[in-house]
Amino acid sequence: MKSDAIAFGIAGMLFGLIAGWIIGSQQTTGRPAPAAPAAAAQTAAPATAGGSATTRAAVLDETKVNAIKNVAEREASNPQPRVELGNLYFDAERYDDAIKWYAEALKLAPGDVNVSTDLGVCYYYSNQPDKALEQFERSLKIDPKHAKTLLNVGIVRAFGKQDLDGATKAWQQVLDVAPNSPEAGAAKRALDSLQSAHPGTAGGRKPGQ
Repeated sequence: MKSDAIAFGIAGMLFGLIAGWIIGSQQTTGRPAPAAPAAAAQTAAPATAGGSATTRAAVLDETKVNAIKNVAEREASNPQPRVELGNLYFDAERYDDAIKWYAEALKLAPGDVNVSTDLGVCYYYSNQPDKALEQFERSLKIDPKHAKTLLNVGIVRAFGKQDLDGATKAWQQVLDVAPNSPEAGAAKRALDSLQSAHPGTAGGRKPGQ
């Protein structure tokens, strides 16, 4: 699932990015400056669904794309080829195309939390943080304890909306609902750094409390 592209790609360096962002913004304007999603993505390369980091967009295999499109046309009620097309376009960083196919898949499988969250990730990478958060809310209506969605909510709130309290709340929820998961490890690193750099965030609550 492509939501790992935020959840693990960015989270791997998230704590350092947050600390530097807070300190830098306080020294210049006294309040956080807008941070573009692309900047965060370039600093911490997105991960593939298998969890490995990538430093450049994958080359789009047009032959494979056309073959899967043919399947999608033949199987109008099958969401899977549409998910596969979304994944291919995502890997190629063609997020508008990925949005189209993930949205089509979601119409056929509205209860698929992974596809819903993948769609939200695409919105984030398309510089649409509000739409990303709206989509994540839909994901959480499907599964309120979906750890990857909650982790992504925190990242989008931190980097897309400069909402540190909202990010803290989302990352704390990851620890609450999935304390032994890889997502919890990423959330804890982010919270530790956030609290160190900005102790007043969310009342100074320590991770795990």
